[in-house]
Amino acid sequence: MTSLDKPTPDTDRTDQQEADAKAVTEAALFEAFGGIRGMVETVLPGLLFVTIFTINKDLHTSAIAALAVSLLLVAVRLIRKDTVKHAFSGVFGVAFGVVFAMMTGNAKDFYLPGMIYTLGLALAYIVTTIAGVPLIGLILGPVFKENLSWRTRNPGRKKAYAKASWAWGLILLAKCAILFPLYWWADTAQLGWVLVALKIPPFLLAVYLTWVFLAKAPPPIDVFAEMEAEEQAEKARKAEAAAARNTEA
Repeated sequence: MTSLDKPTPDTDRTDQQEADAKAVTEAALFEAFGGIRGMVETVLPGLLFVTIFTINKDLHTSAIAALAVSLLLVAVRLIRKDTVKHAFSGVFGVAFGVVFAMMTGNAKDFYLPGMIYTLGLALAYIVTTIAGVPLIGLILGPVFKENLSWRTRNPGRKKAYAKASWAWGLILLAKCAILFPLYWWADTAQLGWVLVALKIPPFLLAVYLTWVFLAKAPPPIDVFAEMEAEEQAEKARKAEAAAARNTEA
């Protein structure tokens, strides 16, 4: 290998920094969105509901089974002392669906609260991005320990968050464009199976695009480390001032 073929030290550092950024971003996304387990917990109640309803057409049995498995998932996380926010969000979503379907007597209404939530979330991603405060940045800022520093101190990162929020918003809108017509035209089983099929792929696409945008963005500003450094500096100044007073005395 000639000297021209060998990578320079600067190239090595750049490649390593990019690899570190991708690894950190991947870990943060898994933490924020629950990873594989979170996806399973999101899909399983709806899958159980549509499976049972397809077999026996019994709304009550299907709804109770979906709610029971959601509560079981929360219980497992509590027993294992794991983070329960994703499981709890699933319980609330299923509970709203169960209550709504029971009130109307229409099994398709089990899915309606979740569909409305998806539409509202899509609009939230788009509106907050237009307003200059992209929602994905509000969600991931604390995970990256940067809070809202990206808004004023890290324009490259703000741009990446804006791109990611546009991706989430448009993907969720496309999902709604498929589901809402089916709510009116398809039967409960057809709507349920399509909804289950659309749970994971759009989510994975949005997460992947977020990972791509953020991995290429400037690194986050760790505001917690900055605060700790300021506290240490303040303590050092106080110690120096006390030492000076003692010397004078």
